[in-house]
Formats: sequence, C-alpha cells, structure tokens
Amino acid sequence: MNYEVVIIGGSYAGLSAALPLARARRQILIIDAGQRRNRFAEYSHNFLTQDGQAPNTIAEEAREQVKKYSTVSWLCETVTDVKAVDGQYVVFAGEQQFQAEKIIIATGIKDELPQVEGLTERWGKSIYHCPYCDGYELNMGEIGVLASGMHSLHQALMLPDWGNTTLFLNDAIKTEQLDDELLAKLSKRQIVIETRQVARIENHCDVVFVDEERTTLDGLFVSTVTRLQANWIRNLGLDIDSNEYGEAIKTSPAKETNIKGIYACGDVTRSGGSVALSVGDGAMTGIVAHKSFIF
Repeated sequence: MNYEVVIIGGSYAGLSAALPLARARRQILIIDAGQRRNRFAEYSHNFLTQDGQAPNTIAEEAREQVKKYSTVSWLCETVTDVKAVDGQYVVFAGEQQFQAEKIIIATGIKDELPQVEGLTERWGKSIYHCPYCDGYELNMGEIGVLASGMHSLHQALMLPDWGNTTLFLNDAIKTEQLDDELLAKLSKRQIVIETRQVARIENHCDVVFVDEERTTLDGLFVSTVTRLQANWIRNLGLDIDSNEYGEAIKTSPAKETNIKGIYACGDVTRSGGSVALSVGDGAMTGIVAHKSFIF
C-alpha cells in the first residue's frame, strides 16, 4: 500500500506530527507498537491543560482525535525495517510492507536504569527522572539522586528546589572526581553526599545500603541512559548523536534528518524529554513535512 507519509510511533510526538498532515488531507499511516516511554507513570504533569492527567488518557484522547480524519490509517504493529527504494521508502511491519514518500520517526527511546534491585518495578511510581514532571508532588520532602554518571550532578544541583536532597554516589561517581569547585556548588545547595553503596530499593522508596542500613525517601531521581529502540534506525545511515546521556537522532531545527524525506521528533531526538516538548516537536515536524510537498 502507498502513503504520502508513514509515521513510525503513535505516541505524543507522532500523533502531534500527524495532526497538521491530516488537516492538510495527506494520506498518512501511523504505525505504533504500544510502548509509550511514560507508560510506567501514573500521572503526567507540566503539560498545559492536561496537568495531573493519566498519561494513557492523554494518549488515548489524542489518538481518537487524530483517527477521526478520513486520510489517517492506523496499524498496531512493530516496524522491523525501513529501506530506501527508487527515491521513496518501504516500511516493513509484521507481515506487511508499505511505501511512503516521506518518513517521520517518532519511536521514542528506551531508558537504561542503573543495575540496582528494586528500581525497575518502582520506575514512574517513586523513581523519577524529571523534577518538573514529578518534583512538586513530593511536597518538599526527602528526595534523592542515584548517580549514574557525572551528568547526575546536574540533576542533583536542580533538585533542592523540590526537597531536601541527598546525592547517592553509588560508585558511579568517585569522591576524587568531586573537586573543590563541585563540592562548593553542592554545599551551597545544601546537598548531602552519601558514599555508601546502594544494595536495593524497598517499600515505597527505602534506599537500603550494603551494610543493611537504610534511609527513607519520598522519591528518588535517576538519570537514565537513553537508547534507540531499533537497529533499523541505525541501518538507515542517519546521523546519530552519542554521548554519556545516551543516543539521539540528529536533526535540524525543523526536525529534518541528514537523509532527504526522513524526519524525526520527540524523545528520539533529544537527551531529555517531556510530553509538552514531544507535542511541540511533532507539530513542527508535521508542518515541515507538509510544506516539503509544495516547496
């Protein structure tokens, strides 16, 4: 089957990209595997008009609004490959394949958590990554940062605006890496530095050390390492930015990749993300993709 645009990923960025294209009556297909990045979170915050709403409710409402447009098709499936053929693109999903003039990649990313027992099952419930999304609800209580690298210092320095903050080095940051300048910054923000190794997380958010002592927190923040969802993204020859924060597709400000006809938006293009940023990214991408048919 032939489409003008195939959007790979039907979460906030992908749906937002679809909307201007649908309103321009372009024939589009959205392929979504149902693996929203924030599917583990109970509530979504810091998104105007939807503050405190359940993430799945926001996504479902957006999906129903987009699917009302007659030129929009939807497929619940995982994309396994994308190939350039005769100036267009062939998208493989399940047992089917689709041809498109343009591709929008909005697959999101995978979060790699530190290997600490109890983190994964509490992710999005008492373990967080974005203070703007979840910090306010901790009510200036006891909060922590579990270091996953030197980049965690940035997160730690932000967090005292949301509560009494402890930085758990957990061997991801060595004490000798904390020079006088860094120590002065942490001290100015009244951040407690904990050097003991973390063994596991229990109950709501009890940090248990290897010596079996524990400290009880209202919430714990972790900087994850973000990874691309699929190898076909790399195989396309897209420029990929890789650093200590993870991986992201490089785009222009207009969300164009280095390959003509392929755009990318949302968390797959940035080291940090949120629903609001993904929606803005998607809106820009959909408009730019539409204009590329004309100009």
